[in-house]
Amino acid sequence: MRSISIACHHPRLGPDRRGASAAIRVLDAAAAKFRGGCPPGELSIVFLTDAALARMHGDFLGDPTATDVITFEGDAALGAAGEICVSADAAIRQRGRRDFAAELTLYLVHGWLHLAGYDDLRPVKKRVMRRAEARALRVLRAAGAMPKFRLKPR
Repeated sequence: MRSISIACHHPRLGPDRRGASAAIRVLDAAAAKFRGGCPPGELSIVFLTDAALARMHGDFLGDPTATDVITFEGDAALGAAGEICVSADAAIRQRGRRDFAAELTLYLVHGWLHLAGYDDLRPVKKRVMRRAEARALRVLRAAGAMPKFRLKPR
């Protein structure tokens, strides 16, 4: 069973660590449906603010704008699958259009799929990624494994 570490550096996010870990385990169990899934090893998940993720975006990818997810590949020799860095602020902005917890789960799925080898930089690949996201969310819903992320009051 994979080791999963979850850190929350967002002041308003009530992270559902148990739910997020369960979601990853369900995706790992369904890996055959997703190009073999995320590589083996420890998976790190970090929930951040837009500002913190934008700094990472600038430092590591040369683009200091806000984004919803950044994924870093791990090193198999070190037993690391990778790291998924997620902006809770990006999910907050979608609240009028989508459920906050579902949106944040989508970002988690998106990062896991990147580690599984999916890409979304070109239109054709983006369509493939979107279909895989929808399929992964269906798998999570069918398993009753949608995390229950919540926002703390201001």
